[in-house]
Amino acid sequence: MLATVLTRTGSAPRSAGARMIVRSNGAIIGSVGGGIVEAKVQELSADIFKQRGSMVKEFVLTSEDAGRLGMACGGGLEILMTFMDASNRDLLNFYEGLLKSLETQEKVRLITRIPTGDNDSPKPAQYLLKENGDMFPESSEEKPTWLREMIGEADAAGPVPLSKGAERFLLEPIRSPDTVYIFGAGHVGQALAALTGRVGFRTVVLDDREEFANRQRFGSADNIIVLDSFENALEGLEIDGASYLVIVTRGHAFDKTVLGRVLKTKAVYIGMIGSQKKRKAIYEALMKEGFTSRDLERVHSPIGLDIGAETPEEIAVSIVAELIQVRASNRK
Repeated sequence: MLATVLTRTGSAPRSAGARMIVRSNGAIIGSVGGGIVEAKVQELSADIFKQRGSMVKEFVLTSEDAGRLGMACGGGLEILMTFMDASNRDLLNFYEGLLKSLETQEKVRLITRIPTGDNDSPKPAQYLLKENGDMFPESSEEKPTWLREMIGEADAAGPVPLSKGAERFLLEPIRSPDTVYIFGAGHVGQALAALTGRVGFRTVVLDDREEFANRQRFGSADNIIVLDSFENALEGLEIDGASYLVIVTRGHAFDKTVLGRVLKTKAVYIGMIGSQKKRKAIYEALMKEGFTSRDLERVHSPIGLDIGAETPEEIAVSIVAELIQVRASNRK
């Protein structure tokens, strides 16, 4: 069963688009808010499995409920719960199409038609709307071409519930995970890579030392690249507005080399570890090479949020916190 947050009011813990899977044995993947809400969703899943249908349920959290969840005050969540039948070929085709869009980084919107009552369809209809206006699946009973007109009303950065007459929809941008490129496979890079994937980033580690940049040290990384030289660190990489670049080369020996190259990219985040003294020396050298103060203002250095971090693991936490902060700001 798939549970999807449709709307949120007050200080409820999760926003629209948050999802959780409940397996037939009660095990869960993901989260729609924790505590009371998730327990109730798990409880209701028994009916969903039995009926093989869907349900929209509103959860109102009292101040007492909120206190148990660590919230300042109450709030509400509206959650769509849907039975997912793995033997349904149409459903498999739809999610294979969605997965293909993620793999090819094609920009699409997921449109979910929300059941509105007892006489409504037992299952929500879903479509993918491509940038060129094409719909997937191409044929449907309602031929929802008018849905394209609604896209202009939606916030491109995040999920948006919309209405068309008596019908309701959830529109969501479908995007591949943002990518963190970690230049340097030392202690900080290793601690960082262990965290970035857990908070939803695709992680790529780059170093010129195979004895450091390997699967034994970076078991959770999505990709490990052994460089011939940091001079060619960006070769073959697709750096764009969904790229986060972290410079933590050994002994800072190649920080300037990498920084000089990444400043020419469109990365949304560039961070460099090190003291203010080291940063000053690198900045002065780069300005002599033609970079401007405006270029260098893009760099987060010293890197990470100021939480008094000292160990590699603590520094990794401070960096990940800053990455999350920039990602959240970028999606508003």
